[in-house]
Amino acid sequence: MDIRIPVADGEIDGYLAVPDGAGPFPSVVLIHDIFGLNQDTRAITGRYAAAGYLALSPDLYSRGGMIRCVKRTFQELAAREGRAFADIEAARSLVAGREDATGKVGVVGFCMGGGFALAAASRDFDASAPYYGPLPKDLSALDGACPIVGSFGGKDLGLRGAAAKLDTALTERGIPHDVKEYPDAGHGFANHYQPAPLAAFARIVGMGYHQSSDSDAWHRVTAFFEQHLR
Repeated sequence: MDIRIPVADGEIDGYLAVPDGAGPFPSVVLIHDIFGLNQDTRAITGRYAAAGYLALSPDLYSRGGMIRCVKRTFQELAAREGRAFADIEAARSLVAGREDATGKVGVVGFCMGGGFALAAASRDFDASAPYYGPLPKDLSALDGACPIVGSFGGKDLGLRGAAAKLDTALTERGIPHDVKEYPDAGHGFANHYQPAPLAAFARIVGMGYHQSSDSDAWHRVTAFFEQHLR
């Protein structure tokens, strides 16, 4: 269901999916990709609820839509500070504080959201699952990170070598992790791009859904979350 999330300067939009049953449930904050809080993001949020997680996706473009907000949001990701991080923390606080929540919260993100999921791993989350997110330029940003399960596409030219680099950085820091690169997948392999013009554009730039990679990543992420959030 669509909800409003209280933040320092008012409220932002969000989408909340609640599992069946009485709980309490572990929680997941899901960070959308560059295209925003769309139908695909809502579907993935619902998928986590069906798996037994209280799932909330904040709309990082709430203050003006994608066209006005995307540049600022990427700038904040690069700087590792700003309203986007405050919005993510507000979403985490909301689900962690619910009566039907255990207080354990993971973060999942795709593309741009994967970058935020990595950045948020060293904050107050209990586990992080970045999908094809950009790595921080300074890998010391991973110091003190929570357990991380990362998924990348071998055909994602923009993130070539990122999986190996992340795996090495986490190993050096003794952070529990599971990082995998899928050789037949490109960027966006776990996302369904809709409507049709967006899907066509995604294919042209080498993005698109890859079922077997998405299925394997889903099982890895949920198994990892079972270990670290339940």
